[in-house]
Amino acid sequence: MLVIRLNRTGRRNRPFFRLVVQEKSAAPGGRHADIVGSWNPHKKEGVFKEEKILHWLEKGAQPSDSVHNLLVSQGVIKGPKRAIKTGAVVGGAQEPAEGDAQEKQEEGATEKVSKEEAPQEPQEKQEASKEEVKEAEAPQEKAKESK
Repeated sequence: MLVIRLNRTGRRNRPFFRLVVQEKSAAPGGRHADIVGSWNPHKKEGVFKEEKILHWLEKGAQPSDSVHNLLVSQGVIKGPKRAIKTGAVVGGAQEPAEGDAQEKQEEGATEKVSKEEAPQEPQEKQEASKEEVKEAEAPQEKAKESK
C-alpha cells in the first residue's frame, strides 16, 4: 500500500520535511516513489505539488494523519482534520493522546474526590482493631505451644 508521509531532512535542531510517496512498509527515510512537496515547520510554509498529490491520491495512496492535517490546513484537500496519535515515550511508558489524557485527568479527579469523601477512621479505632487482631492470634499461639 502506498502512503504519503513526511521524510525528515535538514540538520540537527533545524528539521525540514519532504512529502514523499512510498510503500507503507518502507523506512520513512528509505526509497520513495515520488517527492510531492516540502514543509518548513519553523516558517510554517511549504511547497505542495497539488497535481502530483491529487494524482497519487486517485491511485490509492493514503496520507498519514500529519500529512492529511497539513494538506487540509493548506487547502490542498478538503475534509475534517484527524486526531494524531503520538506514541511518544516518556519515562518508559507511552504518553496518551490528548483526549485520553483529559479522560484520565477527569477519572483521577473523581477518584480523588471519592477518597476525600470517604470517612477516615480515627486513630483510636485503628489502634483498637490492631489490639483485637493480637487478642485473636493469642489463643492460636497458645494452642500451638501446648502441642
